[in-house]
Amino acid sequence: MTLLNTLKLTAARKVRAVPEVVKRRNKLLQKLGEQRALAEALLQGRHYAPKRLRSYKDADTGNRVLKEVPVRIKPWFWTGEKGEMLLAVQYGSRQIELTKGKSAVEVGSESNLLNVLDVLLTAVQNGELDAQIEAASTKLRDGFKK
Repeated sequence: MTLLNTLKLTAARKVRAVPEVVKRRNKLLQKLGEQRALAEALLQGRHYAPKRLRSYKDADTGNRVLKEVPVRIKPWFWTGEKGEMLLAVQYGSRQIELTKGKSAVEVGSESNLLNVLDVLLTAVQNGELDAQIEAASTKLRDGFKK
């Protein structure tokens, strides 16, 4: 019993159903994390291609085979007309309108890109973009219904 006394015990229960807002927020956080890793690799002069498991049917045997393949990540940042770097946050295939009429962040130089992505990650974690995520999600779902 002395080992259990060293742990901090609590009466917490696992939540069975996660709210949709939290699911969407987590999805965007994951994608922002990928963008941050892509930007970090760009600044260091490396290539970034994460690996995902894909299932293929083997032509010879007809069996399903799991294979690890690289996935291409499309950058959300680009160089603008004036030479400044811009960043637009995407949810699915839609750009999120961060404020009324503005869907991109002017980063400035490449060295500021990681800082801007960190600010966006923190904003999403704090729930500041929940309304925008919900609007983008609704537009995406409406596109599938028609």
